[in-house]
Formats: sequence, structure tokens, C-alpha cells
Amino acid sequence: MTATPSAAPGGQPAGQPALQRWRLDISYDGTGFSGWASQPDRRTVQGELEHWLQQVLRLTSPVSLVCAGRTDAGVHARGQVAHVDLPIGAVVDGDALVRRLGRIVPPDVVVRAASRAPEHFDARFGAVWRRYSYRLMDAGAGLDPLMRHHVTRIKEPVDLAALNAAAATLLGLRDFGAFCRRRLGATTIRTLLELSGRRVDSGPLAGSIDVTVRADAFCHSMVRSLIGALVAVGSGRRSLHWLAEVTNGAVRDSSVEVMPAHGLTLEEVRYPADDQLRERAAQARSSREVPAGV
Repeated sequence: MTATPSAAPGGQPAGQPALQRWRLDISYDGTGFSGWASQPDRRTVQGELEHWLQQVLRLTSPVSLVCAGRTDAGVHARGQVAHVDLPIGAVVDGDALVRRLGRIVPPDVVVRAASRAPEHFDARFGAVWRRYSYRLMDAGAGLDPLMRHHVTRIKEPVDLAALNAAAATLLGLRDFGAFCRRRLGATTIRTLLELSGRRVDSGPLAGSIDVTVRADAFCHSMVRSLIGALVAVGSGRRSLHWLAEVTNGAVRDSSVEVMPAHGLTLEEVRYPADDQLRERAAQARSSREVPAGV
């Protein structure tokens, strides 16, 4: 199979091998990681996988993974997606690569699938939406101790109807600056597609609240801040009026609690049809604005 344009964005320098882009589907328990992104002297998901990929494939040069969503320290993932550009011929069979990695990569991170990426595939900019779950256990309910690293305990009881009423007011395209840690040059305008909570009625998480958060993209700490705001309203500590004022202010508000990382899991990333990947990546890279009147 010959290299595609997506495998060598911008072309390859003279003398460098042609590259083929691969998609990796990844799950990990974030408890033992300092987040996704590589950091000096810290164990990260990206650093772990890049190290073992280079070792397994016996590459002389380091590899670089690009993920759909850079998770913070302690955040888990069931449906993370990443891409990596590898020399043509370094991988022949994706299933074989998965098996080889499974034998040596530590058990708190698993590459579940490896496949040749379609033309113009970009794990980060090609995604249409990301879906997270935040799990919490409120007052009066017993938490399975085996789930303590995946569920956040809170002291007060939560009125689920009040939480969902608050969630409904946040849907749509808007500036979520009130819920984000700003980064220089980065926009905080996002489209929140889904935000709702439900009581889990069976299994090891019975009695807990599972909040689904789905958006085209997220800015830093956005999900955990949104959950913090919903818990504040659902527990009666704050009102819908407070939430509206904070949201409309569109600037980081210290009254919004950032919930602990361990309750959060990246569940799924969705991509468009292959023939729409190039257009989607271009849209994601363009600057966003909130329409007048929104």
C-alpha cells in the first residue's frame, strides 16, 4: 500500500522514508498517569505508548502520537483515539501490532485496535464530537470500594431533576469561557450537544449518577467545571439564576468548582465519513464565533 497525503502532511524531507498514518483505539485507567501529554520525568499515556511503539517496531527515530482529546492527570479513557505516522512497512498487520503491544505494555493502558487511517484522517481535528461520562455518588449511597478510583463522592444529596434542568440551559453554541482555563490564542467557543444525568439502577455503580457530556470539542477543564456547576444547582447550593449569570459572563469564575479528575472518563470519539474528513479538519482548524443574538 502506498503512502497517502494524510500519511505525510506537507510532504517528506529529502532522504526521509515515506510514512503511513495509522489509527489507534486506546483505553486506559488514568489513576497512575500524569495525564495524556508527555512530560519530563512523569509517567504519561502518550509517553508510555510512544516508548513501546518504538521498541516493538524497532524504529531508530522516536514516534509521535496525536490524540483526539488530551486528558488530565487521573482522567480515564475507554474510547480514546490517536494517530501516528510510521514508516511504510513498519507495520503490516494492525491486529498483530495490537497483540505485540499487549504483551509488553503495562496493563493500565491497552491499544484495542490498530488500523491504516483513511486519507486526511486526523485524530484531533477530524473528530465530529467527543463524549465523556462523569460518575458521582451523592450522600446516603454506598459506593463499591472497587470503583473508588472511577467515581467521585460528594457529601450532599443531588436532585436529579434540578441537575437536568440546569443542564438543559447550557446546550448549544456559546462561549464557555466561564468553565475553561484559558490558553493563549485558544478559543473557548464550543457547541455542547448533550448534557444530562441519570441514576444507575443496577450493577456495581447502582445508586450513582452518570452524567453524559458530548460536544464538538472541549477546552481545558471544561467538563469537570460543567459538572461542578450542575452539582451546585442540583444540591441546592446555587440557583439557575446564578448559573445563567456565570455562563453569560464567559470569563473564568472562581465560584465554579472544578470536580476531581478521577470521576471522568472519555467514552467515545466520533468521526465523519471518510470522504468528509478533509472538510471536517479544515472546519475544526478555523476560528469560531458565536452568532449575534446567541
